[in-house]
Amino acid sequence: MTDGGRQPTSYAPGDEAPARTGLDLVRRWWPVVAVALLLGVAAVAAGHSSIGASRIPPAVKEVPFLPEYPSAQPSIPVEPRDTGQADGREIPKWIVTAALVLGGLAVVAALGYLFWVLLRGTLRRRTRALPQQRHRRTAQGTTQDVVAAVDAGLVELDDQAVDPRVAVIACWVRLEEAAAAAGVPRLAGDTSTDLVLRLLRGDPSAGVPAIASADVLAEFAHVYREARYATRPVDESTRDQARAALRRLRGELTTATQSGAAT
Repeated sequence: MTDGGRQPTSYAPGDEAPARTGLDLVRRWWPVVAVALLLGVAAVAAGHSSIGASRIPPAVKEVPFLPEYPSAQPSIPVEPRDTGQADGREIPKWIVTAALVLGGLAVVAALGYLFWVLLRGTLRRRTRALPQQRHRRTAQGTTQDVVAAVDAGLVELDDQAVDPRVAVIACWVRLEEAAAAAGVPRLAGDTSTDLVLRLLRGDPSAGVPAIASADVLAEFAHVYREARYATRPVDESTRDQARAALRRLRGELTTATQSGAAT
């Protein structure tokens, strides 16, 4: 984050991608409905058709003897085969009824599932479109969060093993995290100090109450910019300046909290 730099629009980690439209859902599930309709049509067609079967007569066991030379006596007549009559058999009615019932149930199930998917997508889109109500923070609760961030920064600044530049930048990052936790929105044109400034002086549009004057942050903001952007090495004097600025900020926050509790 740099001064004067524009921040990209960020989305909350829990946000989901936009829901599929109803047309996309129809395109996805129309094969299911088509198959179900085809099954129903096949069941109806099977109910109005019959299967014919013809019996094949048995073969003649004995072949009549035919003489090889002419004979005065008449030859034995060959009995013609009994071709039989075609025996047409129809499908039992209960099978036709069962096929029709199953086909109808398949069609109803497919249409019901498609309707449920469309209804669920519509409800999800409406739920996401509803404005989310932010929990309104109190000045005392916000002040306690900022004081905790300042105390953690003072502890890190007192640690001589931590580089002064790293310690100062980490302190400022904690203040930004406290601002985000309090509900201060990050705008597109915010600089590195705008977010924390709105945390102290309040943001009525976001329901964030004022907890301190913006002037008390000016000293520490100057130390932060110097620690982050200065090309020269950061020495112990920067650590001392940051420590003094944070103690001043903590003192004003504590005084404001005690005054609010007394009233």
